[in-house]
This record gives sequence, C-alpha cells and structure tokens, in this order.
Amino acid sequence: MSKLKIAVQKSGRLHDDSMKILNDIGVAIDNGKDQLKAAARNFPLEVFYLRNGDIPQYLRDGVVDAAIIGENVLVEKGADLSIVEKLGFSKCKVSVAIPKNSKFKSYKDLEGKRIATSYPNTVNQYLTKNNIKAHLHIINGSVEIAPNIGLADAIVDIVSSGSTLFKNNLKEVEVILKSEAVLAASPLIAKEQEEILNRLQFRLQSVLKGRQSKYVLLNAPNNKIEDIIKILPGMKSPTVLPLAQEGWSSVHSVINKHEFWDIIDELKRVGAQGILVCPIENMVL
Repeated sequence: MSKLKIAVQKSGRLHDDSMKILNDIGVAIDNGKDQLKAAARNFPLEVFYLRNGDIPQYLRDGVVDAAIIGENVLVEKGADLSIVEKLGFSKCKVSVAIPKNSKFKSYKDLEGKRIATSYPNTVNQYLTKNNIKAHLHIINGSVEIAPNIGLADAIVDIVSSGSTLFKNNLKEVEVILKSEAVLAASPLIAKEQEEILNRLQFRLQSVLKGRQSKYVLLNAPNNKIEDIIKILPGMKSPTVLPLAQEGWSSVHSVINKHEFWDIIDELKRVGAQGILVCPIENMVL
C-alpha cells in the first residue's frame, strides 16, 4: 500500500506542534525516542524526523512527499517549493535587532552597516527591495552575540517572545518576515501520494477551522430572534428551535473566536439569555 512520506522537525516547538496537529486529525504515530522514521497505525503515512534546514532539499529531491515546516525556512532555502496550506501555529518573526543604546529611525539606517544573520537569502531580498547596501556576516548559531563582540552593528534572526534579545541587550526594530508553520509539497510527488496528501489536507482544514470557531447556544424571546440572527450569521444561517416555554426559542450558531466577546456583548444587549459557548474540535465544510 502506498504511503505519504512527510517530514517534520525532529525537535523543538515546531516538532511538538506538528505532532499535536497530526494527533488532532486522528493520525496515530508509533514513534519511539530518537527514531528518525515512524509509521502511522491508521493512515497511509510515514513521518521522517529531520533537521528543519535540511527539509527543503529533501522535498526538492523527492525523498519526502510533503513537510510541515516553518515558512521562514522555505523563504530562505525553498522559495521554489509550493505551500499547500498555512497551518497557523508556531508563529514567529524574522526581525532586525540592534543594541538597545543604538538609534534607529527607519530601514535606511542599515545603509553601510554590518549585519549578522543565519538568513542571508532573506536579508538580501529585503536589502535589495529597499535599495540598501550592507555587509553580511553569515553565522550559524548564536547570532545575538555578534553586536556584543563587535562583529556586527545589527542582527537579523528569528524572534518569538523577544526574551533572547532582551538577555543580549538588543531591541527589535524592524520585522522583515512574519512566519508560521506550513504544509509544503515536493514538486516530484506522485499522483497516489498527492491523493493521500489531499486527504490529509482536508483533515487539517477541518481542525484548523474548528480552532478558529466557537459553537454558541442561547435562549431568546421570539420577538428578539430577528435581531439576534443579524448578529449570528453562522455558516449558512443560525438554527432556531422552539423551547418548551411558550414565546422562547433556542438559537444555535458558530462564531469566529476572534470576534467572540464583541458578539457576546451584542447578544446580551438585544436580549439573549443562557448563553453557552463550546469549543469545536473539527468543522467539516
């Protein structure tokens, strides 16, 4: 039986988030400690645990059919590879940072400066786009130390919480790229594996949609239902069911979690009562 070979980062936050979403879509992975490859028990899938920076080449060569990888790595090492789905987790930024006591008004202040980075392609694209000439020092590892030892005037590196910059007396001044985990495909993927990838993507989309949504149930007097429906459009339209108490109905709908509190405030204002909010595991559209 054909299997889809998918690469994930072998350790770190992206690894943990990748394995969680595979679990959330019902894919059970038999992986032991320090394994480089593991098979799924209930889905035609093999997981390869690889260094994040090596994954683009494995995709390009067709060693793996797909990968869950940081978008920033694709920009740096795999601009020719296609993104199948943005996954919304493991978010970070590729940013310019400088010593806290340095002045910075705009990207133009980078003209002629020395920049240390592990992302030379990304930085060169940024400099070319803004017509800036600077000197790059390519460092693999602790980029943050470069300004402190006089090697560079600025750095460009991954920023998540900003704590590493703070510890090294640096401040973030410019965001070059916003990144998140993505599902990417090999240009050499075979038709059979592409069909499996489509099935996997469908499950991912269902879980991602569920993560962005809340299920809302509420009670409302019948003379307020029209006002409530205007607030709760739902996927197509809200479900309205009569209650045992005459003149009242139960209204069910789905709302975007980012609009949650604003919508709840509006519902209360127009007379909704007994509002119950539930998480959604999957949303199959």
